[in-house]
Amino acid sequence: MTKRRFIPWPDPRLRRAAEPVNEITDEIRRLWDDMIETMDAMPGVGLAAPQIGVMLQVAVVDASEGRNRRVRMANPEVIDASAVMHVHEEASPNLPGVSAKIRRPRGVSVRFLDENGVITRRDFVGLEATSVQHQIDHLAGRMYFDNLSKVKRDMLLRKARKLNG
Repeated sequence: MTKRRFIPWPDPRLRRAAEPVNEITDEIRRLWDDMIETMDAMPGVGLAAPQIGVMLQVAVVDASEGRNRRVRMANPEVIDASAVMHVHEEASPNLPGVSAKIRRPRGVSVRFLDENGVITRRDFVGLEATSVQHQIDHLAGRMYFDNLSKVKRDMLLRKARKLNG
């Protein structure tokens, strides 16, 4: 396993949709392993491949207390979402030093290809649901701050520019 480097905002790859994965190969499994090592080093609860410059619809999530519930996903898509909304503080290693409270559905059902190449449907709740939605945004070329009002987004990006200068 290898810890990967994050591409810095405003790298244009962070604004492009990632390509779907046709099959789960050893290369994809190695990528997942590298992403888990990278996620753990942040420390964070999720990571999408475009964050490290790999333009594939591949993500990992682990919001468990013991860091022992790794979820490896390819081509994840939300197929159902809770009407109940929840607010979490979100951030990204691609734009260090800033964060924002983001409102998202408290729970989601997601369909994805798992590490065995099987189409799987799984329900996520709380922080895990927030992380999955955050990663799916990255795969679509969106950042968490896209969920903010224009005024709040502009303030956050100004602050980030000052910090990362």
